[in-house]
Amino acid sequence: MRELVFLRSGRLAWRECAAPHLAEAGDAIVRPFLAGRCDGDTVPIHRPVSRALQAGMALGLVDPIVGSICGKVPFHGPFPIGHECVAEVVAVGPGVRRIRVGQTVVVPWAVSCGTCPRCLAGLTSKCATTTRGTLAAYGFGSASGPWGGMVADRIRVPHADHMLVPVPDDVPPLRVAAASDNLADAWRTVVPLLARREGATVLILGGGAKSIGLYAAGLAAAHGAATVHYLDDDPGRRQIAESFGAEARPLTATTRGSYDIVVEATSRAPGLRRALTATAPGGVCTAVGYYLGVGTRVPVMRMYATDITLRVGVSHARATLPDLLDFVHRTGFPAERVTTLLADWDDAPTAYVAKTTKVVLRRDRLTRQAGRGSRVARP
Repeated sequence: MRELVFLRSGRLAWRECAAPHLAEAGDAIVRPFLAGRCDGDTVPIHRPVSRALQAGMALGLVDPIVGSICGKVPFHGPFPIGHECVAEVVAVGPGVRRIRVGQTVVVPWAVSCGTCPRCLAGLTSKCATTTRGTLAAYGFGSASGPWGGMVADRIRVPHADHMLVPVPDDVPPLRVAAASDNLADAWRTVVPLLARREGATVLILGGGAKSIGLYAAGLAAAHGAATVHYLDDDPGRRQIAESFGAEARPLTATTRGSYDIVVEATSRAPGLRRALTATAPGGVCTAVGYYLGVGTRVPVMRMYATDITLRVGVSHARATLPDLLDFVHRTGFPAERVTTLLADWDDAPTAYVAKTTKVVLRRDRLTRQAGRGSRVARP
């Protein structure tokens, strides 16, 4: 079978590899037919960062935890890439009870068991069962486990009854192509906070975590924020934000007062400090980018004086997915507006490196052969 591998900055290729098999009774084999490019994947794709990060860790300038996620030489190819997909289930193990062959499912980016104390607490991306290092995840290379990438003919999913989240029948799969990670990441930045603070004001600093910032703008507007200001220097992204109901201006524009909820998606230390400065007393700022340096400065005294909260950390997509998919099902939230390149699956090596906001790869589904309860499907 084929899988997409990252070779080096600007270059990806298809590689032949062994097909996955049902190794445990609770496993499933799925066939991705939509795959989104995560915002974070553009870090090694669009710039040669591997040796620079290795040198930075050696000199104490880059946090060594980067190596525990991406390898001693971070993002050193070849490794299978991709960790957002919508897939169809093609086989399930004898211990799988809830998931059936033929279902359309979202596969979360991080691998989790669903039964350990961390998973039960909603920390599904820090599962105590599956995580041997810092993360257990698809698409980051062997340092994050043996799971491969999601741009592949087939992938194995352990703990399938927990991991796989069915897409409601009348939700267009393209709408939730990024639900594995970026869409779920955006959800956690605004939706739970708006539920607790009706009519809150929201500021989003975009341009780094490109699609996450746009999804956050749309979700904030859809959940009743009194104000949604989206700042980004890219006119195309500002237009998408405005289509969701946000007021969009260049990143250089002056922010107006302070905001109850702030999303920092520039992925830069100056953006982080600006976001914290713009957070209102009692407000919450969520940073979704990578801040690789060991000396990232934040205005702690100002945060203390204004009683604000800074939230950083990986997103726990599996814990978020049921509410997210239910919301999309009920409202028809048009998340697909963020997709700026919808490309043919076979063109993945060139499409995945495109300098655009959100890439989604697409191929046809298999003809559905099996009914409810079936355990095999035609390959």
